[in-house]
Parts: sequence; structure tokens; C-alpha cells
Amino acid sequence: MEDDSVFFISDGGRITSNPLLDQLPSYQSLLYRRKSSSVKSRGSWKGRLSISSRMNTVNRLEERQKSQMEQRAIRELPLPMADKRRHKDQRKEERKDLSSCRQWRAGARRYMKRLTDDAHAFLSSMKLWRADIHQIEGMFGTGILSYFSFLRFLVALNLIVFLVMFCFVMLPMIIDPQPSRNVTYNENQGNVCSTYPSTTRKILINYHEHIRDLLSGEGILERTYLLYGFYKKDEIRFPKFIYKLPLAYLLATLGYLLLSLLWIVKRSAEGFKRHLIKDEDRFQSFCNKIFAGWDFCITSESAANQKRNSLLYELKTDLEDERIKQKMADRTRQDKCRIYLLRVILNMFVIGVLAACFFSIYVATTFSQKEGKKNKKVNFMVDLIHEYLPSIVITLANFITPLLFSVIINYEDYSPAFEIRFTLMRCVFMRLTSIVVLLFSLWSQLNDCGTDPCGNQKLCPCWETRVGQEMYKLTIFDFIIILAVTIFVEFPRKMLVNFCACPLAKMWGQQEFSIPQNVLEIVYGQTICWIGTFYCPMLPAICTIKYFCIFYIKKLSLIRNCRPATRPFRASSSNFFFLGVLLIGLILACLPISISLAQIKSSQACGPFFRYNTSWEALPDAVEALPQNAKTFIHLLASETFAVSFFVVTCLAMFYVIALAGAHKKVINQLREKLVMEGQDKRFLIRKLCQAQNVRGVKSTPRLCSPSRRSPSYHTSFSSNFSEAVVLAHSPPKSSTHV
Repeated sequence: MEDDSVFFISDGGRITSNPLLDQLPSYQSLLYRRKSSSVKSRGSWKGRLSISSRMNTVNRLEERQKSQMEQRAIRELPLPMADKRRHKDQRKEERKDLSSCRQWRAGARRYMKRLTDDAHAFLSSMKLWRADIHQIEGMFGTGILSYFSFLRFLVALNLIVFLVMFCFVMLPMIIDPQPSRNVTYNENQGNVCSTYPSTTRKILINYHEHIRDLLSGEGILERTYLLYGFYKKDEIRFPKFIYKLPLAYLLATLGYLLLSLLWIVKRSAEGFKRHLIKDEDRFQSFCNKIFAGWDFCITSESAANQKRNSLLYELKTDLEDERIKQKMADRTRQDKCRIYLLRVILNMFVIGVLAACFFSIYVATTFSQKEGKKNKKVNFMVDLIHEYLPSIVITLANFITPLLFSVIINYEDYSPAFEIRFTLMRCVFMRLTSIVVLLFSLWSQLNDCGTDPCGNQKLCPCWETRVGQEMYKLTIFDFIIILAVTIFVEFPRKMLVNFCACPLAKMWGQQEFSIPQNVLEIVYGQTICWIGTFYCPMLPAICTIKYFCIFYIKKLSLIRNCRPATRPFRASSSNFFFLGVLLIGLILACLPISISLAQIKSSQACGPFFRYNTSWEALPDAVEALPQNAKTFIHLLASETFAVSFFVVTCLAMFYVIALAGAHKKVINQLREKLVMEGQDKRFLIRKLCQAQNVRGVKSTPRLCSPSRRSPSYHTSFSSNFSEAVVLAHSPPKSSTHV
């Protein structure tokens, strides 16, 4: 074990206070800190600090390290093979002295640990796209790897959401003993409010009509498990029990939202811990980039060059941040007023651009809905454009606004790191808010349907199916755009750059694989999936297939068409940023679902909630049907008394966690200071060692300051300063210092 303590050995072999030890920077710093609190007892604790305290600390560290090494497997120890064999023989000798019962327990523990490791290795080998992700990691490093790992996480998440909806909503409908009781498409049930005119064509007129239905979700797809309107059943009677479909539909919706929240928060917490560890000062940032910034997973020469350029860019960014901070400190009041006025004007322009985009989405949605209500058909392409007009406008807005934002941010005089974050947050706001504007436009059409005894059901018989169709179209169109950009934009651009000698084409270069922009694309699609699952229960299955295909499309595009971005996003090395944006999308998706469940009147012509005014009423109705004890318990959980008590307990727990986090942060700062002082101690000892060797080199043959690293310990006498021998009881310090 290495030990940084330096001891003074007298002629009698007794360890006493060492003047060299008193010169250590860490000791001098500790003297300065304790000077004000213990002036009277300075002489008494000085010796104890330098000898007893350090010896006790060394003994405790040795015991702790020994116990940790004994608990770890031999193959996991960071030791050479010879030392591992020695540890193995040592453990065998120690086990011989144990009783048979203890030997059996130790063997059982080793066997169980080996079995657990093999199970983990087997499960790791069964992960989806394991070989592909390792290939991407080897070619482009861990930055781009995080995007594809995030894509794999979304595939698993959507698959779980689909299984929830399938098991609790679709499967009971499939195994229904009386499937004829589905009354969704009965043309007349004696009540005009319950009439839902289907758009299914009786005969095949043209094949493109069915292609249009496949792309829009209309026609025959309205009579499948795809959309909300098909599930018009109040209850399903099995031989031994009655299955309440409205309650199951509502709880499944709440369940997949809660499951998504817990899963994202769990993964975000892991990334947040790493994010806190990387929260460091500027000096440590420089040292870590220079000495520990290389990605040893890279095997490709082009990727190595790209990583080198990336590190160079980050160092330039850090220097630019320092220059911006110095420039901000030197600004006069006139400069500050000018910059703030310019930022206000530019932000007003950004708000105007966003308002124009949102108004265009509203107008396009209103026009598309009005054209859809007309029975007049023009031709296939015009009708398809009318169907996809909101999706087209949203896609154009999502394409134009990031380019505009990237130009505007150059005039706002922010630091390079803040420029990237601020531009990304504007793009996130644009993409996710456009979905809310689309839903608001659809819901505003309900108010324009007219008032009638059916509560807007006569002219708008099944608004949930219409919303589900819009979400379905957005999902399909988003996939078509990603595929079209890869085939018709990125591939021709790559061919033009490789085979065209035009200087303009060479200057244009290949398409950059921007990680944040690609993440925003799939977060946008996932937000649509969360919102649309209530109205289109099979949408998670469609999104699972969509992301499965996108993985191979993006992989092919990355390897063949694109190059990594020259300005990497700093959060791309971890999933914390991705999951943070995804969490924002989930929170935004919960808002329209909550409004539609609790505020908007359910359709009486379709869906499982046709007997309720709102979808939420299915839950109180089910609670009232429970036994009295269960009903009382649930009412207690929903009472104000429980809510206040829960809030108080939550606040106390939060205060405790905040206090604990503050204590941990203080300890972390102390450990960082200790690491800095340790590095200064090592530099001090190396300097003293070199001085002593230079003095001895005058009398003998000159030699290097650093002795051989193979020797476990060495002894050097400082004849110029002390008459006694000084023992450095550890292997020679390395040239690098801990920072």
C-alpha cells in the first residue's frame, strides 16, 4: 500500500517529530486553520498530529484496503498476475484454518457470486443491438453511442407501454365471449346521439383510396383495434366475473404515464449523479480534458482525429468562456444597456416567429378539419395534402426555426456553451408546444360544432377518434420525413462532396450528425406517442416499429452519409440531457390528457366512456361499487386530511434530503481540497528528493531524480539539511499529480 507520510527516525530507532514533515503544504495549511481555535495547546497537539494521527490514519487505511481486497474477486483486483496468484494462495491457506461449516459458506458465496455474474453476462449478451452499439462505440466514441442507447431505451419503453394497453384493453376485447355486443357501429340505436357514421367504403373503388386510409387512419382502420372509437363496451361478461372496460382503459392510461415517469426518473438519477461529479472548477476541467479526456473505446483513425478535434474545440470553448467572462467584467454601463436592448429586440423577434408558427398550425388544422368534413373529393394527392396539412406545417416549422435561431443567437453575445443550450431550449419549446397548439386547434373545433341536446355529438360524433387519427398521421409523417431526408438529402449531398470537384461542394462538406437535434426528433415523436396512446391504443406498437427502423436508418446514415459534429454538445457523453428533455415531453403530454379526461365531454357514439359525461367519472363510479370498508379507505386517501399529512411528511423528507445533500457537498469539497493538498505534498517531496540526489551527485556519478519504479521502497538521506536518516515508506511518487 502506498503511504504519503514521511517519518523521521532517530539514532535509537524511535519515530519522532520530523522537520521535513512540518514543511509539507498540507501540514502548514492545517496549522493555519487550527491556529485561531487552539493557540494555547499548539505545542501539545503538534506532535500528536504529525505522528499519532498520521500513524492511526495509515493503519485504518491499511485495514480498510485489506478488507476490501479480501471481499473482491481475485480477477477484479487491479494487480499483476503474479500478485493475483499470491493472493489466491494466501486465501487458500487462510481457508484451511476455517471450520468445515465456514468453508462451505464461503464456497456457497463464491458459487452464488459466480452464478450472478454469469447471469448478468448472459443478460448483457441478450441486449438489443449489442454488437451494433459496440461497433458504433468503436468507430465514433461514447458521445454518439449515447444517442443510440437512448433510442434503444425508447424501443423498450414503447414496448412496455404497448403491453400494458394490450393486456388490459385489447386482450379482454379479443377474448370477449360475446363479441357481437360491440355497438360502436350500429347505424341507429334509437338515439341520434349514439349514431356514429363510419367512413368505411363498402366497395373498392380505387386502390389509392385504401392507401389514403392507411396513411390517414380512416376508412377500414376505424373498425379495428387501432383507434379509440372501436372500444365501445361498458363491460365484458366472463363466466366468473365482469370486466369493467372503462375503468381498465382509464387505469391503463394512468399506469403507462406513471410507469414512464418512474423509469425516466430512475435513469435520470443515475445520470444526475455523474453530472454532479463533473461539476468542477475551471482548473480541474482543463486538467481532466488534457490528462483524462481521451476515449479509449475508439478504434477508427477518423474517429480518433474527430475526438482530438473535439477535445481541441472544448479547450477552445473553455478559453472562449474565460474571455467572455473577462469581457463581461470589463463592460461599461453603456455596453450593458446596448447588449440588453439588442437581446430584448431579438427575443421579441423570436416570440413573433413562434407566434407566427403557432398561428400557421392553428389555421392549417382548422382548414384540414373543415375540408375533411366535406364529402367532395378532388383527387388523391389534393385530398392527401388536406389530410396531412397540419403535419406538413409542423414539420416545416420544426425545420425552419432551428436555422433561424442559430443565426439569431450569434448576435446576442452569449458564451459558446450557453449559445448551444439556449438554442436547444428554444427548439424544444417550439417542437413540443406545436403539439399543444395542434390539440388546442382540434378541441376548438368541438366548440364550433354547434350546440344540440347531444352536447356537440351530432356534428362531432367521435372527437377522440379524430384526435387519434391526427396523432397517427403525425407519427407516420415524422417517420416518412426522417426516411426521406436520409435518402434524398444526406445521400446526394455525400455523393456531391465525394465525386464533385467544385470548391463550393468541398466547402459545403458532408452532413453533420448533430446529437442534440437528432435527440429532439425522437423526443418529439415520443411525446406524440404518449399523447396519442389514449386515443390510439396501438400507437406504442407503431412507435416501437418506427424506432426500430430509425435505429438502422440512423446507423446507415452515420456510417455512410454523415460525419460527427465538429462542435459537440457537452452533455452528449451522458444521457442526463436526453432524459431531461424527455421528462419535459412527458410532463407536457400529461397536460392535454388530463384536460381530456376531466374537462371535455366524452363522445356518446363511440369509445368505452359513452355512458359518462367525462372519462374520469368511471373511477368514482367504480369506487362507489366497492364494499364499504374499501370505499371508506379510498375516501380517506382522497381526503384533505391525508393530503395535508402527506404534504407535511414529504416536506420533512425533502428538508432531510436537502440537508444530507449539503453535508455530502461539504465533504466532497473537503475531499477535493485534500486531493489538491496531496498533489502539492508530492511535488514538495519530489523537489526535496531531487535536491538531495543533486547533492549526492556531486560526490558520485550523476543519476536520475526518479528511482526505478520496480523497487517497493527506497531510502534517501538529506545530508544537507538533517543529520539523521529519512525514510520514505512508499514507492516513489509518479510524475502526475492528483487534481
